[in-house]
Amino acid sequence: QLRVVVSGGDLVQAGGSLRLSCAFPGRIFAANTMAWYRQVPGSERESIASITRNGQPTYRDSVQGRFTISRDNAKNEIYLQMNTLKPEDTANYYCNAIPPLRYYWGQGTQVTVSS
Repeated sequence: QLRVVVSGGDLVQAGGSLRLSCAFPGRIFAANTMAWYRQVPGSERESIASITRNGQPTYRDSVQGRFTISRDNAKNEIYLQMNTLKPEDTANYYCNAIPPLRYYWGQGTQVTVSS
């Protein structure tokens, strides 16, 4: 697999949950800490959760306690379980390595949280 495929975005009410999935090229996935990023139009893309090759997660304060990142090294996939969603979580979500690789942003998936 050479493409980044992200899925799971949707329109959801505040307080709801979503699970995002990302399939990433294997040779890069295996060698890197992976992360979920998000971007709102007019703002910079920011990393919100990362996970090392050994499964150690790190979270931005704004999602700590609500989001859970995980990875399946056999499938070259990472996941983001998002609970207690807030309107401010509305964004386009991407996956990439840390540090991010320029040509591997993919199309992202839109998450919209209504109040």
